[in-house]
Amino acid sequence: MIRRLVFAANWKMHLGPGPASDYLGRFLAATPPRDGRTLLFFPPAASLLTVAAALQERSDARAGAQNIHWEPKGAFTGEMSVGIAQEAGAAGALVGHSERRHVFGETDQQTGFKVRALLAAAMDVMLCVGETLAEREAGLTEEVCLRQLAAGLADVAPTQLPQVMIAYEPVWAIGTGRNATPVDAATVHNAIRSALTERDATAHIPVLYGGSVNAGNAAALLAQPAIDGVLVGGASLDPDGWAQICATEA
Repeated sequence: MIRRLVFAANWKMHLGPGPASDYLGRFLAATPPRDGRTLLFFPPAASLLTVAAALQERSDARAGAQNIHWEPKGAFTGEMSVGIAQEAGAAGALVGHSERRHVFGETDQQTGFKVRALLAAAMDVMLCVGETLAEREAGLTEEVCLRQLAAGLADVAPTQLPQVMIAYEPVWAIGTGRNATPVDAATVHNAIRSALTERDATAHIPVLYGGSVNAGNAAALLAQPAIDGVLVGGASLDPDGWAQICATEA
């Protein structure tokens, strides 16, 4: 049986429409479709239409938004509704990324609003959870992650869970060059998986790892059966390097 893996690139505030087009030309030429592999790209909002158009011919690849607002319209300057993201070609969106939580003050309750807005539009969700260094050192890793998971999935019906993916991204490992060991990451992934199974024992929800993933550690992380893929920031900005990570054998 082919193991299904998800490779998700979060470009953050990099790669405008022109560079994004050039990037995908190189990346797609170097990365043919493979059974059991899904490729996701989360570009900045201005590049979303460009990325979605470039991926149209690839059934294994999808574009997503880095952030959305839960209201369908209104006076929310700087925000993007689910409907606008969908019209621009997004198949889904990140929700609750650590930078949204810790830089912009997004609350657990707001992540739940965003998840429900996406699911109501039949869009995919990648819900991010993870602990700070202080929380980790206090022994609160699982408590924090499961609290964020529960808040994000509040009022989500079991029938909607197949539209959801989870990304465990320890805050202390993002962009720092530090990352959880494969065994440490797998321990948290197993706790998340247990909580998801309590909601629906039949749905397989991919649980990804994010946090200073690179070509040097991707194979060791993906060798853990509990890790279903990776959510990658900085190491996804080079098309050749990202192609190498997406070709990782696991």
